[in-house]
This record gives sequence, C-alpha cells and structure tokens, in this order.
Amino acid sequence: MASDLVHILTAGTFEKEVLRSKIPVLVDFWATWCGPCRAIAPVLEEIAREHNGTLKVCKADVDNNQEIAAKYLIHSIPTLKLFVGGEVKESLVGALPKSQILERIASHIAGG
Repeated sequence: MASDLVHILTAGTFEKEVLRSKIPVLVDFWATWCGPCRAIAPVLEEIAREHNGTLKVCKADVDNNQEIAAKYLIHSIPTLKLFVGGEVKESLVGALPKSQILERIASHIAGG
C-alpha cells in the first residue's frame, strides 16, 4: 500500500520522518482491515505525487504502532494528522474527498 512517495512509519522511524522533518508531514493512521482506509489510499498517493517536495505523506498502521496511535489520541481510522515543525496543525477523521483534505492543509504547505 505504499509507494516511493508514501512512507511507512514505525516506532523507530516516526521521530526522524515526522517530528524532525523540514517539510510538513501528512500522517495517515490506518489499518489493513479498515475499508475506508483502503479507499483513501489512492487519494493520498495523488496528494503525495502532486505535492512532492513540499509535503511528505506517511502511513502508520495503528495495529503495529499502538504507542504512537495512543500518543496522538487516534480513536477512529482513518485519521490524518498534519505535522508542521513536529507539531500537529490539522486533524481530519474519515475517508474525506481529496478536495476537503487539500482545503484543510493548503495553508500549511508551500504553494498551497
């Protein structure tokens, strides 16, 4: 479910990939058994491709990263959290259309 543009996160890579990133990071908290999570995956792939260089898109499987999910209060999936400078700036819950996702994160990404 990942590509060259969508990075898979683990407890060991979360800090480097997300918290210390020089550009904004959109993290998709998801699970393999979640239908809406699978439905939103192609949308996130498009966003990653269109904003390559100004936005990093990552996925964190909540089953494999329970501590991270608990830390960021993930109670429903899919949940998207936008991190800027290591801080959560936006939180979106559900399989939202691409236009709604971009509308919420545009002010945080270059060229948005």
